Amino acid sequence: MSALLRDPLLSLRPMQQEDLQQVIAIEEAVYPFPWTLGIFQDCLRVGYCCWVILLEEVVIGYGVMSVVIDESHILNLCIHPKWQRKGLGNKLIRRLLKIARQHGAETTFLEVRASNRAAIKLYQGLGFVEVGMRKDYYPAAGRTREDAVVMSLEL
Repeated sequence: MSALLRDPLLSLRPMQQEDLQQVIAIEEAVYPFPWTLGIFQDCLRVGYCCWVILLEEVVIGYGVMSVVIDESHILNLCIHPKWQRKGLGNKLIRRLLKIARQHGAETTFLEVRASNRAAIKLYQGLGFVEVGMRKDYYPAAGRTREDAVVMSLEL
């Protein structure tokens, strides 16, 4: 386990309105077709499970999940490029899965770009399995579209 994960200055907490400028900056640094500020505001407004991971009180990642009845859906999970591949995505998704269980979810779903091998490997390492494909789900460069791999995890 990385020493970073044991650092007392690393913390997880629910996302707040005040975090959104940092969240948007990460979103825009990572994704070629980022969510808008309005989408994040709507997620907070409707009560989705929105969490941030912080290092020394600076947001370095976030996750957004909905839970309805017995299913949860991880809608967005992102770690700042500087902090990727250090176990932080794993730590954050484990927190979201714990919250999903606490809310009575029995299954968690997510979509991931078919080209995002690192994320697929992370999810598989947590026990997610591929259950389908959404053709042309994500926008891509040059007005093209990219498929999404649909994955699920029985909780």
